[in-house]
Amino acid sequence: MRNAGKLTEGAILLAAFTVLLLITVYVPLIGSILNFVLPLPFMMFAAKNNIRFIVAFFIAAAIISFLAGSFIGLGLMLLYSVIGSVIGYLLQKNRSRTVILISSSLLFMAGLVIMYVVSASFFQLDIIHEFTQAYKESAEMSKELFRSMGQESQIEQVNKQTELLINTFQTLAPSLLIIGSIASVFVIQWICFPIIKRFGIKVQPWGSFRNLSLPRSLLWYYLIAIGIKILGHPAEGTYLYTAVLNAMYILEMFMVMQGLSLIFFIFHQRSVAKGLGVLVAILAFIIPPVHYIIMLLGITDLGFNFRKRFDQNG
Repeated sequence: MRNAGKLTEGAILLAAFTVLLLITVYVPLIGSILNFVLPLPFMMFAAKNNIRFIVAFFIAAAIISFLAGSFIGLGLMLLYSVIGSVIGYLLQKNRSRTVILISSSLLFMAGLVIMYVVSASFFQLDIIHEFTQAYKESAEMSKELFRSMGQESQIEQVNKQTELLINTFQTLAPSLLIIGSIASVFVIQWICFPIIKRFGIKVQPWGSFRNLSLPRSLLWYYLIAIGIKILGHPAEGTYLYTAVLNAMYILEMFMVMQGLSLIFFIFHQRSVAKGLGVLVAILAFIIPPVHYIIMLLGITDLGFNFRKRFDQNG
């Protein structure tokens, strides 16, 4: 009877996953949103079953995905099923949200890299190349527009901006992959966790963002990266240049998170409305001056424990 119940539950979840997958594959506009829900059936099944049943569920889903969506469906299934299964299993083991986020982000990142390699090698679909080509075509249209308006002087500026953006994108691709993976997994959890809690699956709560305190060693890593860039002058296009630039980009994001955490802490101490903190967080990612001010606050907080001093004075 117990196994029969598991089979029934598995069949229902497989059916739900198949519907979500079909919409994702054949209705791209809606599917771009629904793909964040694809791991949900795997989360729910893995949170309540042992490894043997999880593997069986995985194999059944792989067969159905290939039949329903060919290689695209199978690729999506492999990416999101692993994420969902790992998250569900870690929830079953009562792991913290931080451990779940880090583990699933690393897996998501690895999955994206594998999908990129496979699509470029076997299906001649290079996403990075396609993006650069699309941007070059857009730049050509802009240049044609300037020519028709008699503004030849603007064409050289367009060429410089195009070259700069493409080089920056190619150099920062590893950082964008890391940050994109973390953001995607965070959105997946943000959407799916409230749903699975309604089905009685226990989810550990997040700690308060205002109490976030990153390791001080990150500040030293950031200073080292800046020192190498300023003093070492790595040549553009070299491995050292790419590594330093990506390290600085990622570490700056950490500094911004620390700065935002400090602002939320101060606002909490002064009983400022939470909405203002959310507004500052949004502005930090769309207005460069605000971004750098928040980053400096994060550096100050890590280096001088500004939060503790504020708390003592408050």
